Parts: sequence; structure tokens; C-alpha cells
Amino acid sequence: MLGLTLVGVAVHWGYPWLVAQFGDHTEEVKGPTSPRKNELSFPAGSTQLNFIKVEPVVLLPEPLLDPLSARVAYDEDHTARVSSPIAGRVTRILVQPGDRVAAGQLLVVIDAPDFAAAVADVDKSAADLQLKQRAFGRADELFAAGVIARKDHEAAESDLRQSEAENTRAKLRLRNLDHGNVRNAPGGYELRAPIAGIVAERSINPGVEVRPDLPNPLFVITDPLHLWVIIDLPEPNLRAIKVKQDVVVEVDAYPEERFAAKVASIGEVLDPSTRRVQVRCVLDNPKRLLKPEMYARVTPLAGTQNLLPRIANSALITEGLYSFVFVEKSPGTFERKRVELGLEGRSVSYVKSGLGEGDRVVTGGALLLNSELAGVD
Repeated sequence: MLGLTLVGVAVHWGYPWLVAQFGDHTEEVKGPTSPRKNELSFPAGSTQLNFIKVEPVVLLPEPLLDPLSARVAYDEDHTARVSSPIAGRVTRILVQPGDRVAAGQLLVVIDAPDFAAAVADVDKSAADLQLKQRAFGRADELFAAGVIARKDHEAAESDLRQSEAENTRAKLRLRNLDHGNVRNAPGGYELRAPIAGIVAERSINPGVEVRPDLPNPLFVITDPLHLWVIIDLPEPNLRAIKVKQDVVVEVDAYPEERFAAKVASIGEVLDPSTRRVQVRCVLDNPKRLLKPEMYARVTPLAGTQNLLPRIANSALITEGLYSFVFVEKSPGTFERKRVELGLEGRSVSYVKSGLGEGDRVVTGGALLLNSELAGVD
């Protein structure tokens, strides 16, 4: 049993050979060979291969900074927060969260006495205007015939102008409340969608009272194909970000996906408590994978044309001032190569030289291979 343990340790840690004595039997266990300098070759079925993970090199645009913390938000240029401009009670709700609506589609019907009063004011002012128009017409004829005095003619004209003003005021008030909505019955106010999109939020139920000064909108309607990504940018990194710069967005929900975005604006004022400035990026979301309020990581790019290999930091071996990786030359054969790094992030790094497209890099077990190579040397 002791002999088996020694053999296993030898194979795992890279001793080239070990002689284990089992009674009258002697067994020699061979380790990896090194046919060339900085190269290891393992026979098929070697125990060490179980500890090695190999991944192909991925070429990606060169970043300027480590990923920045951010969050996904509604694109306010494609979002409407719908509130009631009048007080009343909800009688019918015709849409649910997640429904797609067209511009002008009916959302909710509200029993609003003030709206009925506004409609009545228009009708009343219109009737009064007609009366004053007829009265002024008669006064105009009588004044021309010399039957009435000038002051009576002027009084009739003044009454007409006041009636016209009142009618205009009543119409403007109704238009301000109505926004072109269709009324089914007096007192029934129909709130309609101002834009086409998806009902993202709804904060009312049937029978609740609504009024214009509620803190939250009744509905949030947005186009999910367009989103913003908001970065709270640390002050020292401000010089690395520019308007119209390309960035890459990553989220935990889709670790293999990289979403292209562009910087739209940079805030003019830093938050005095956090010393950060808000940066807004615009992002197209054709597959609707991203959702508002998701946490995200945003990487500013030096340029979309400059592609560099990206590798996991677990692949790196540092010796003095230099960095090395192991590249799989063929199944079971690995070569240690020196690389020059660009940006070194918390979990990944970008390689300026030493690797190319198509290389297969050891991302798990690199330290084991390095110790094996030292043992062979």
C-alpha cells in the first residue's frame, strides 16, 4: 500500500522515475519526457493529463481599462412614464405587464368628474359664444341704422370677445386633459399609450384612486430593443473615456456573450461623496437578452480593429520580470512560451506578443506543468 502511494505521488508531482519495492518485485514508473527545451510530452493515459485544462485563444478588441461596474437602464429616448393628468377612480384596466401596445392604444378607463366638468365647460362656452355672436350681429345692424348708441354697440362687441376667450380657455383645458383621447361617456377618461412598446411596469389596480401628483407613474412603456448602460466612472479613469467610444458590455446571466455599445454622454459633475462621474452608453438589444436594472461590466476599447489574444490569468506563470504560458502543440505535448502582456485584469489578461489565433493555451494545471518541466530539467 505504501508503494502504491509513493508511485502516485511521483507521477503527480513529476519525478522522472521511482522504484517501488513490493516484496520480491520491483516496478519502475516513468514520468513525462522532454524531447526539446521548454517542452513536455506525456504518454496517453498519464495521470497528469487529468489535471490539465486547455482552451483555444480568443482574439478580442484591445481594452483600455479593467471592466467598470455599470447597470442596464431604460433608454429614456424610447420610454414613456404614463401618469393621469386628472384625479379619479380606475374603472377598467386593459393591459398587463409584458403586453405590447401601439401608440394611441387604450390603457385604462378612469371615472373622472373633473373631466366631465371640463367637457361641460366646452359645451357651455360654445353655446354662450353662439348667443353672443347673434347679439352682436343685431347690435351691429342697429348701430349701422342709427338705432342704438355707440356704447351699446361696443358693449355687445366686448361681450362677444369675452365669450370667445372663455370658449378658447375651455377648449385648451379639455385638450390638455384629453390629448386627443376618445370619450365613451361623460366622466369617463380614457388614458392611452403615447408611444408604441412593451408595458414594463404597472402600478395601479381596479378601483384605486389616482391623481396627477402621485410619486410613481401608472404605467412604464418602453422599447426593449434600445437600452442605456450607466457607468459610475472613477475620477482617475475619466481621461480614458470619450464620447462615441466603443465599449463592450458583459453580464453574469450570459457569461459567453459580449454586447457592443457606444458612449453617448459623459457627466459634467462628479458626485462629491463617491468621486465618480456618470457615463451613459447606448446599446441595441435585438435579442432582448438584457433587462433594465441588470448589473453589468463595461470594458472601454482602444479600437475595434486592434485585436489581441485574451487568456485567463490562471494560464499565466510569472518568473521574475517575464510571463509564460503553456501551449498545447499536440495531444499530450505542451510547450512553454514567453508572452508579453498588455492589460492585466483581475481575471483575464491580453497578450501583445507570443500567442496567435488558433493556439491552445493551458488554463488549468499550468503550475503543475511548470513543476514537471523543472523536474525533467
